[in-house]
Amino acid sequence: MASFLIRWAVTTIAVYCATLVMPGRIHYDTTGALIGASLLLGIINALIRPFLLILSIPFILVTMGLFIVVINALLLMFVSSVVSSFHVNGFWSAVWGSIVISIVSWAFSAFFRGSDGKIYPLTHHSSIKQARGRTLN
Repeated sequence: MASFLIRWAVTTIAVYCATLVMPGRIHYDTTGALIGASLLLGIINALIRPFLLILSIPFILVTMGLFIVVINALLLMFVSSVVSSFHVNGFWSAVWGSIVISIVSWAFSAFFRGSDGKIYPLTHHSSIKQARGRTLN
């Protein structure tokens, strides 16, 4: 449950950052709309996005992965159509918004590992082993 809440918070922060980067293009009327939109986006990304990725493998391969951005943009536009107080103005706004959301989510999620909810920095290692080897002179 804690890992779900952490992921939801990260998604909420990422969607909020997208509204800051693209004011007027991606916006929300109430804080509840932002929280609801991020919850719906997280659920859709967890349940529907994997099937969409599998179905679109040929397009992903031909575009060398760039079609994933289109899928993310379409999902963001879908969330905008379901949550009435969350607005995305146009496809290109959704594309840039999905890029911002992906980057921010990746950056924040890098600080969380495991499902125990503890925060681990990127340099966390359970055991550091000394390298043994020879040097050439």
